[in-house]
Amino acid sequence: MKTILVVLDGLSNQVAQHAMGYLHAECAQGNGHYYQLTCELPSLSRPLYECILTGVTPVLSGVIHNGVNRLSRERSIFHYARAAGLTTAAAAYHWVSELYNRTPFVPERDRHTHAPELPIQYGHFYHEDSYPDSHLFEDAESLRLRHDPDFLLIHPMNIDDAGHREGVSSAHYRNRARLADGYLSHWMPCWLAAGYQVIVTADHGMNDDRSHGGLLPEETRVPLFVFGAAFSLQPDLQPRQTELCGTVCALLGIDHDKPICHALLAETRL
Repeated sequence: MKTILVVLDGLSNQVAQHAMGYLHAECAQGNGHYYQLTCELPSLSRPLYECILTGVTPVLSGVIHNGVNRLSRERSIFHYARAAGLTTAAAAYHWVSELYNRTPFVPERDRHTHAPELPIQYGHFYHEDSYPDSHLFEDAESLRLRHDPDFLLIHPMNIDDAGHREGVSSAHYRNRARLADGYLSHWMPCWLAAGYQVIVTADHGMNDDRSHGGLLPEETRVPLFVFGAAFSLQPDLQPRQTELCGTVCALLGIDHDKPICHALLAETRL
């Protein structure tokens, strides 16, 4: 089944519990379910992009800090999807392009990617943390409408940017989370109506020192929302961040060798 993975960079579960009104409303209607998970360590962006998309912890992948600028040595969702003949796309921060397509990122070559031979075939990649989330969701929808991808990654950055400016307890950070929820309320109904399975999560959270990377709950506890007929919507599950890659591959119906959170999926998907 076609799947959209939304990674809201830097969204702490501390704020997701009360700021994501639309997502929680869909869950209350029985259209999805909200879980909490603990991110892997270190709670940094590039290591956790790699973890989410490959199912491999940072220490094992070797992507242990944000300055590791090389192609991934692991098999990602994009690689498995392409091996199965599926179409891939991403509207995401340029580090995702550097991990799975080409490194270093060359904006004039890579910002707008149309390369059927690469793991991420179609992409809009940005390199400023302040790039508006509104534009990023529009970029993603343009990819969906133009290329009809089987797997689409959507990765906005403004929540994380607000956290680095003012911290997790700030109005600015909370309001950026509410704005992202609002953008999802605009786009997600049409995704669900089109039969997409949708996962919304975060790589890591944020602290009041305007940073992350450690073990504080506000840094490591992140939300996981799932929507679509392929999910079991069982309460009280404890999914792991390393299981997201395999779970997406299972949704896509493709061969892989990654761990899966089987309890997340309806019996027909097992």
